[in-house]
Amino acid sequence: MEIYQAIRRMWQSYRIDSVQALDRYLDNFRILFAYHSGKIENSEIDWHDTRDIFENGRVECFSGNPRTIFEQQNQKTCYEYLKHKIIVREPMTITLIRDIYLALTSGTYDEQRFLQNNERPGEFKKHDYITGRHEVGAAPDRIEADLQELLDEINTYSGLEVLKAAAYFHLRFEHIHPFADGNGRVGRTLLNYYLLIHAEPPVIIHEENRKSYYAALEDYDANELIQPMLDLLIAETVETWKATLDRSQGQKHRTKRELQDLT
Repeated sequence: MEIYQAIRRMWQSYRIDSVQALDRYLDNFRILFAYHSGKIENSEIDWHDTRDIFENGRVECFSGNPRTIFEQQNQKTCYEYLKHKIIVREPMTITLIRDIYLALTSGTYDEQRFLQNNERPGEFKKHDYITGRHEVGAAPDRIEADLQELLDEINTYSGLEVLKAAAYFHLRFEHIHPFADGNGRVGRTLLNYYLLIHAEPPVIIHEENRKSYYAALEDYDANELIQPMLDLLIAETVETWKATLDRSQGQKHRTKRELQDLT
C-alpha cells in the first residue's frame, strides 16, 4: 500500500493540463494498456503488432484474423477520442459510454451477431446475452435505466476513496453487461477514464493476471464483494507504475547529489 500511495503522489505531481502532456505521460502506457486489455479476451493479439499500430499506423506481414488488427486500431482511435475529454474532465454519460463502445467495436462483430441477431456497434444489446459463471447481465429493456442509476451514483461521489469507487463502477458495469460484445474492453477503458478525470493513476490489468481478474468479477457477481477487485487494482497499479516510480526516485536522488556536489 505504501508503494501504491507513492505512485499516486508521483502521478498527481505531474502537470497534466494539456493533451500534449497527457500524451507524454501515457506514451508507453497506452500501448501496454491496449495490448493487455485486448489480450485478456483475444489470445491472437501480439505486442509487436500493437506497438506498430500505435507508433506507425500499420502492421506488416500480418496473416491472422483481421478482427485482431481492428481491435487494436480501435483502441488507438478510442484513446484519441477520449484524451481531449480527459483534460476537461468530462463526466461519464450514457452517450460517452456508447461512443466508446462504437469506437472499440467498429468492424469487429462476427456474422452471427451482426447478420443473424442484428446487433450493432454503438448500440445496447438487443438479445439477452449473459456472462460469467453466475450468468449475469441485465435484460435489454433494463440496460439504460441500470446504467443511468450507476452513473448517477458514480458521478455524484465526492469521497476520497476514488479507486474503490472505480472498482465498484467496473464491477457494476460488467455485471450489467450492456453490449452484445466487447464489454470487457469497454469496461476497462471506462475504469481508466474515471481514474484519469479524478487525477488518479490509470491501471493496466495484465493479461497474465486474468484469472485473478475474473475471480474478482465473480466475487462481486456472487456476493457483491468489492474488496477483491480493489485489492487487484492496487496490485496492478503497482505493477503498472513501479518502474516509473523507481526511475523518478532515482532521478531525485541524483539531483540531490548534484546539488551537494555544487556546494
